[in-house]
Parts: sequence; structure tokens; C-alpha cells
Amino acid sequence: MKEIEYNMSRKTGIEDYYVYKGNKRLRFGYTTGTCAAAAAKGAAWILLSGRAMETVELMTPKGICLHLYLEDIRPERQDGRLCSVVCAVRKDAGDDPDTTDQLLIYARVEKIPGSEIVVDGGEGVGRVTLPGLSQKVGEAAINPVPAQMIRTAVREAASAFSYEGGFRVIIFVPDGERIARKTFNPRLGIVGGISILGTTGIVEPMSEKALIESIGVEMKQHVAQGEQYLIVTPGNYGEDYLREHMKLPFENNIKCSNYVGETIDQAIDLGVKGILFIAHIGKFIKVAGGIMNTHSHQADSRMELLCANAIRAGAELDLARRILACMTTDEALDLLRQSGLLEKTMTLVCERIQFYLDHHSYSQITLGAVIFSQVYGYLGQTQDAARLIRILSGENE
Repeated sequence: MKEIEYNMSRKTGIEDYYVYKGNKRLRFGYTTGTCAAAAAKGAAWILLSGRAMETVELMTPKGICLHLYLEDIRPERQDGRLCSVVCAVRKDAGDDPDTTDQLLIYARVEKIPGSEIVVDGGEGVGRVTLPGLSQKVGEAAINPVPAQMIRTAVREAASAFSYEGGFRVIIFVPDGERIARKTFNPRLGIVGGISILGTTGIVEPMSEKALIESIGVEMKQHVAQGEQYLIVTPGNYGEDYLREHMKLPFENNIKCSNYVGETIDQAIDLGVKGILFIAHIGKFIKVAGGIMNTHSHQADSRMELLCANAIRAGAELDLARRILACMTTDEALDLLRQSGLLEKTMTLVCERIQFYLDHHSYSQITLGAVIFSQVYGYLGQTQDAARLIRILSGENE
């Protein structure tokens, strides 16, 4: 722990970059790709010079110049000659809730015949097992931008010593396999470790963009495997309901978190023909009001929307007031059940969900939703859900 605190106190060049969100100042950080490139540059420099060094200067694609500290430097010798060098750079995610924060990203660099710089992954860096990603099946999960950053960084070290030969660079992360279980990698068919990522080299805190892009990556992979109709669950409740109560291919489901609208938009761009959402009422009641980002910080209106549809179903003023006073959707559903209005209200809710799904997509894609509750189970489904269920079940239309 002392080592981590010491490294974090050093100046890297990222300290003056931050954003304000919710009246809080949040620090930028740097990606696993940046760490890999800096570690590779440091290892190459030490290999060519035979001298120790403490920091590496690295220009990121975003244009921010960093001075990153090398850790665990290990010159490797054979027959008394320096043949390769290993060193690491510690990931700093800033104030982003990143599972890879504080991981040591290692590079092993050795000279090879020719002039090529070969970049590959070792322990704790995932391997691609399914098509549809930037890398081919069997390749290390090192994305194109980080791979290019690594090559550029190593060439800069070679240029400083007028070396024109080749290098083999192996990126490895000793704790990567354990950490990868907390990431999207298992869902993407990336096994054995984390991915080396980053299009700008910089981590912007609380980045919605990164999460939305990860949804798009997963969707693209499903499309590459020939799936024209997709199953999407906003979260763990939806996954559990799909697994336990629906005869659909669970392994095909994609999580969209709160980003209903962005998921639809990306699906249209990829030429997807349809999406079936399996969603908890607590999230998807918001879609009945045209809310396509269901995060509570964006909008709530759960009780207002349930109340409005209950009134349309015939609820009296006293019931409407009681619904508005509820804290949870299950509490409100219990009031509707006691009043005999649950089924009619949910029919109307599903009609509004279908309307707004089609409105958002301009009816360019077939969209439907199955709505459920943890307490009451199945609550209803939208007009086009039945057709999507038939297709996804492999039945003829």
C-alpha cells in the first residue's frame, strides 16, 4: 500500500485535467493502453541503453503529455548479456470507477531479427474467441490504438539509439484474469484476462461514452455471428427473469444498462432487424413517458407515469394520490392489484412503451418489450413482443 501511495503522490502530468459533475471535481486518469505503451518504451530504452531510468515521457492521442513512473524493473540476462527487459506502469483511472485502477501493466521487450515490432499479449491479457471484435479470433485483446501507441513508443526509444532492428513486445498483467471477471470481457468471448484499451489514452471520469461504446462493441459481435434480432436486458433483474422464465437463448442477451435510446440507435446503424427488451417495471415504466435514459439522475417519474395510466384505467382520485405517495413500483402495483386495475393499467403502460419505442426509432426497426416485477412476475408485453419472441425462439413467423 505504501508503494501505491508513493506513486500516486508523484506528478505525471494528468493532475491539471478534470471535469465537474454534480458539483464535484473529478480527476482524469490514463488507460491500460497508455500504461502498456509507457512500459514498453521504458523497457526498450533500458534494453538499448543498458542504463536504469525512472520515468517515461509519453504523448497520448488526446494530446496530453504524461511522465509515467516505471515499477518492478527487471533486466533479464542470458550468458551474461542483457537479452530483454521487463517493467511496469501502474494504471491510474483518476476518479472513474474503473475495475483496472491501480493494476500494474507490464511489458517485456526483446530484440528480434528484422525490423518489425511484434506486439502480443501474455499472462492476464485476454484472447479473442469470437468474431466481431477489432482483433481476429486467437489474437490478444490489445485494441488497435493501444497497439499502435506501443509500436510508436518503442520506435521512439529505438530512434534515440539509432537502432533499426526489430522488437518483440509482450504485454502482461499478473492480476488480469481475476479482474477480467468484473468486466464485459466474458460476455464478449475474451478469455484469460483484461483487454488493453483506450482510443485517446486518457480516462475521463464517469464516462457514459465508454459504457455506450462497450454496448455497441458487444452488439457488433452478435451481428457478426449472424444475429439479426437481439435480446436486450437493462440489468441483472432482466437477466434473471430471462434465464428463469423465458424459453429464449439466454447466452444471446446483451445488457444495455440505462441506455435504451442509444442501444436502439446503434442497432439501427448496424442493420439489426429487431430488439426484444426484457425489463423490470421500475426501469421501463419511464419508457412509457418517452424517457430513453432510465437513470434516476436523468429522470424518475415512475409514480407519475403509473398514476397517469392508472387514471386512464379508471382509478379514482384517492387511489391516484396513494400511488403518487409510493416509494417503489411494487408498492404501487400492490395498490393497483387491490383495486382490480393492475391488468388494465399494465396494458395501457405497454401501449405507451410500444408507442415511444417506435417513436424513437421512427419505426425503422421492430421493437418490443416484456415487462415484469420481482414480486408479481409477468406484467405484460408490448404489441410487437409476441412476434419477436417467435423469431428469437426459432419459430417460423
